[in-house]
Amino acid sequence: MKSNKDEELASMSLMDHLTELRNRIGIILIAFVALFLLCFIRPLGEGSFNAADYVYFWLQAPLAEILAERGGRMIFTGLHEGFFTQVKVAFFISISITFPLILLQVWRFVAPGLYRNERSAFMPFLLATPILFAMGTAMVYYLVIPLAWEFFLSFEMVGGEGTLPIEVEPRISEYLSLVMRLMFAFGVSFELPVILLLLTKAGIVTPRGLARNRKYAILIAFVAAAILTPPDVISQIMLAIPVILLYEFSIIAARFLNRKSEYEETND
Repeated sequence: MKSNKDEELASMSLMDHLTELRNRIGIILIAFVALFLLCFIRPLGEGSFNAADYVYFWLQAPLAEILAERGGRMIFTGLHEGFFTQVKVAFFISISITFPLILLQVWRFVAPGLYRNERSAFMPFLLATPILFAMGTAMVYYLVIPLAWEFFLSFEMVGGEGTLPIEVEPRISEYLSLVMRLMFAFGVSFELPVILLLLTKAGIVTPRGLARNRKYAILIAFVAAAILTPPDVISQIMLAIPVILLYEFSIIAARFLNRKSEYEETND
């Protein structure tokens, strides 16, 4: 059942809903801009670092550990490249921190129109979304990136008589783009159970249909991994296999969800 306050919110006019939506978006934008400026503005003083610098140091740590043994370095070739790298990192930090706030504001906008049982059913999906995304990004940072970097750096060559050495000098913008793309790809891919279970609860897909289309899901997983990851077998396999496992988990969870719904309907 809905409370009196919920009924009042649910019965708002279209203009009231648009005003409410504007306020929610305003809260998100204010928080995002404030965090962006806080991360981007560099403190006064020589050798000082801002929050974007420290996050970039963290993002490049897996490569720095490998290159430290070989005396490598990172470069930027355009005058503007260092500046825009700072902008990208500040944006990355801001969107990561405000992501839970975005989910909260979406929930507070949608919740008044839901019944109590609908809220309790939707809440686990809302909580699971940032957790699964964080699990995907953690897998990239601690497992995929170290293996992928070792693979890429294995193509360096030591120079000899009549030959020049082949050494890697990664550009900071290219490195950042690659890391962020990997994190985004794995984070979004780990949301597969949430998406499939919501579709199951809405009656759009069924556990039997998911199981029947398993072979197509496996094919799509490898195709998506080939598109979203660098052109190496390691990162592609390490994205495709978790997605396939999450798909199998989604089938099991969808069956459990259907049985629970049928049980509740029988008791009602």
